[in-house]
Amino acid sequence: MMEFIEQEISDRILSIRIKRPDKRNALTLAMYQELAAILKQAGEDVAVRVVVISGSESSFCSGNDINDFLQAGRDANAVRPARDFLHQIAAFKKPIVAAVNGVAVGIGTTLLLHCDLVYAADNARFQLPFINLGLVPEGGSSLLLPAMLGHQKAAELLLLGDSFDAEYALSLGLVNAVLESEDLESHARKQAMVLAAKPPAAMVATKKLLKTHQGKPVTQVLDEEIDIFAQRLQSPEAIEAFSAFQQRRPADFSSFE
Repeated sequence: MMEFIEQEISDRILSIRIKRPDKRNALTLAMYQELAAILKQAGEDVAVRVVVISGSESSFCSGNDINDFLQAGRDANAVRPARDFLHQIAAFKKPIVAAVNGVAVGIGTTLLLHCDLVYAADNARFQLPFINLGLVPEGGSSLLLPAMLGHQKAAELLLLGDSFDAEYALSLGLVNAVLESEDLESHARKQAMVLAAKPPAAMVATKKLLKTHQGKPVTQVLDEEIDIFAQRLQSPEAIEAFSAFQQRRPADFSSFE
């Protein structure tokens, strides 16, 4: 286990904690490499149904470690670990829950666009300061933010580069709920346990539908959904769910992979 990245599997939930508090959890290329490897393994591990990503009490992630990136040079291959992590989180097929305490700057905010449920503490502060640094948006944010918020709101965040609080993030739809700091991680864990108890294959199929339909004609989406729906009707998970309903008992998906 790397010094600045902690991971633990319990109750079919993989908890990933960014732990570099003296640097406000800024990410180095080595940390990106470790995160990419963890997600790759989790995607293949049937013991993992949900991933929870968190930071420390005062910082979720303050962005990239600029000194580390500058030392890497201008060669695109030098920053490949960051690219690998972004590809892993963007394509990750299982649910990802984020618990955001304190600062979430740059990649600390853009990685949240690839999470399925995002919970923020009331002390959370978000910022996309790329333009202030002479940079451009990363993490797919120039595509995802306009799709989520519309052009004007996305432009507000990316062109002005101002910080904003958790309540404003909630109003934009960037987070699902705002909680008191001491309740944040327990709430995220509770929601992750709810997800982990759901039918895993149906969960993966639903997330795939959510992630792959942007820009497609609605008629095409309707056809793709009904094809998968019909397949799922015959699945062991659906049979268990229907049987439980008929027998008036809770469905049990614990043995499914």
